[in-house]
Amino acid sequence: MRVEQLQNIALSLGLVIKIQIRETLGLCFFKIVIAEQKDNIVKIWGEMKGWTYLNKQGIQLDTLRILSSSPPYVTELIWASTMAWAIEKKNSNKARLLAIYDSEGYSKKLVRYFKIIGFKIVKEVKSSPIDLLLRLVWGGSGTLMKGDCLNILKKIEKKLPSTVKTQPA
Repeated sequence: MRVEQLQNIALSLGLVIKIQIRETLGLCFFKIVIAEQKDNIVKIWGEMKGWTYLNKQGIQLDTLRILSSSPPYVTELIWASTMAWAIEKKNSNKARLLAIYDSEGYSKKLVRYFKIIGFKIVKEVKSSPIDLLLRLVWGGSGTLMKGDCLNILKKIEKKLPSTVKTQPA
C-alpha cells in the first residue's frame, strides 16, 4: 500500500495524514501525524517521530503518541503511513525502536505489542558502558527492537477497513 492510498483511507474516515520532513546534517527527521480537521480546528490524534539512518537504509522511531480517545484506525494509519513513507520516499526497509523502561508493566506491554506488529527483540539496553551510545541516542534504557518495514506494513494493512482499502488511489 502506498502513502497516497493511506491518505484516501484516512479521508474516508474523516481524518488526514500529514508528513513533515526536515533535513539536517545528512539526517532526515520526520513527523507523521493523523488528525481530524473540522472547519479551522485541527485535532491531532496520533503522531510518530523519528529520523533516517545516515546510510538511508532504515528509520529510527523515537516517539509514538496516540490519544486514548482517538477514533478507530488511528493506530493502524500511523504505523502504515510511517512504514509506507519509509519504503516509498526513503527506500528504507528497516525500522528500529526502543521500548523504554518507563514502568515495568507498561514496558512489557509495549514489547508485546511491538512483537505483534512485526518487531523482533535485538537486545536489552541497560547501564553497561557498551550501551552508553544507545542510551544517549534514546535518552534511556529499554528493549531495542528491529522490524522489516514491508512486513510491518503488510500486517497493518490487514487491520484497515476492507471496504475502504479497495478504493482506487
